[in-house]
Amino acid sequence: MQCFVYKSLRKADTYVFLRAQDAFELMPDALRTQFGELVFVIEIELSPTRKLARENVEVVMANLVAQGYHLQFPPVLESAVD
Repeated sequence: MQCFVYKSLRKADTYVFLRAQDAFELMPDALRTQFGELVFVIEIELSPTRKLARENVEVVMANLVAQGYHLQFPPVLESAVD
């Protein structure tokens, strides 16, 4: 499955995966407004055996099929408890 990845210029470390290149209309208007300008990063081929750095590839693929996009937010930093 082909996937096109864009980063948000408004929200640091936030990425949008789209099932079609420049298909921003697949995202709800509220999300497009919230994320601001999106800049193309990479085109990748997804498969169940492919590893992604921060996301479960099967979840990404399911979201692309179901809604046309997948959102990747910055990792949540856990504070150390003494």
